[in-house]
Amino acid sequence: MDDRTTTIINELRKENQLLRCEIVRLNERVELLAKQNRQLQEQLEQAERAAMRQAAPFRRDEHNKIPPQQQKPPGQKAGHIGYCRKEPEHIDETIEMPLDNCPKCKGPVTDIERIEQVIEEIPPVRPYVTRLITYRGRCSACGIVWSNHPLQTSYGKGASKVQLGPRALALAACLNKFHGLTMRKTCKVLHDLCGLRITAGGLSQALCRVAWKVKGLYDKLLDDIRASPAVFADETSWYVGSPGWWLWVFTNADGTVYRVDDSRGSKVVEDVLGKDFKGMLVSDCLSSYDPPDYAKHKCIAHHLRAISSAMRLPGMQDNSYLLEWGTFFKAVMILYRLREVLSQQEFADKRKRMENWCDELLARAVDQGGDVAIRNRLSKQRRHLLGCLYEPAAEPTNNRAERALRPAVIARKLSCGNRTERGRDCWQILSSISVTCHQRMIDFVDYLSRQLPLTASAG
Repeated sequence: MDDRTTTIINELRKENQLLRCEIVRLNERVELLAKQNRQLQEQLEQAERAAMRQAAPFRRDEHNKIPPQQQKPPGQKAGHIGYCRKEPEHIDETIEMPLDNCPKCKGPVTDIERIEQVIEEIPPVRPYVTRLITYRGRCSACGIVWSNHPLQTSYGKGASKVQLGPRALALAACLNKFHGLTMRKTCKVLHDLCGLRITAGGLSQALCRVAWKVKGLYDKLLDDIRASPAVFADETSWYVGSPGWWLWVFTNADGTVYRVDDSRGSKVVEDVLGKDFKGMLVSDCLSSYDPPDYAKHKCIAHHLRAISSAMRLPGMQDNSYLLEWGTFFKAVMILYRLREVLSQQEFADKRKRMENWCDELLARAVDQGGDVAIRNRLSKQRRHLLGCLYEPAAEPTNNRAERALRPAVIARKLSCGNRTERGRDCWQILSSISVTCHQRMIDFVDYLSRQLPLTASAG
């Protein structure tokens, strides 16, 4: 083989090598473009699905949703006590079906075993209709007077003479305000199960009248909240004919007050709890809760979430400072639960150690962005970091208030809130009373129905 041929072969080999490298590069480029194409297709599909989903302004953003791998499994924890239907306290009828012979061939049957069941059934419901005749007259001393009856909720006549009785109204309020059914679905349930006919507009006006009658119960509930040793507060956006309103909740283990207001400021907190509130206010770190001069405790769960977010900030090379804050707050929650098993002196000693630990962490020199942000956040709330260790009724987290808001948030997805301020008043009054009855294990329907007759007092 001569030199020319060798040179050509070497050049072809180099060209072949270059072409192979180019093929590899192009294949990698194709894979990258294919990956980007798949990502863009997924984003397009998500955008198309989002356009078809509910467009209310309260839908949770995708980045705020809990990833599937972090979601809690359904049901209760493993090892919980099993449940079964309890036998009713009364038996209305006993039926015995003997087995004298085989139901198929009519032959004799041996080894007969007794099987007993208790069956609960709903009988067909037909409205109980009462034609009520009352009288109106004039008293020389008192003026206009009426005769009335316990079933009577108003003095309507003419076109408004056909009315719902106290229990029917109470059941409608329970379905709509406590169980979260819309007005139309409430009317549908009342018609299908009870045979009652009412329009959504008529029911709305009827419930507003019910709320006006029991306004005294709502005011008394406010007094109970103000007198409690601890109150848990939270707020969320609301709608009353237009955006810009806020739903506030003030709750504890014994009662709940909802308040819908066009303000998210501290004035709402002072209006509800009063300037002389002597208990402890448990809340998140929203600045609206700061101005009132109350004893306060700031939710530990919110601090832990802030710490977790700070760990993911750019430039965080060492998380030891933030991890120690996490350990500190978890120790606070453990000490709160140990209050019942420790003596007063032991508890006070451990609480003092927590105070010293907190001060030492706040005084520590830090320079990372996340460390500085958490130290500044907690320094601002120093007085309110350990409030739960001084007031037994003040729980470490604000979960109680967040749980009280959850049914309202679900109802908001259906209706966005209220259309009018009259509807707002109705919602906050009846929802507060219904939730409080549930907390106190009181039958809301029975309780409310006793407040509605003209002879009843709502005080």
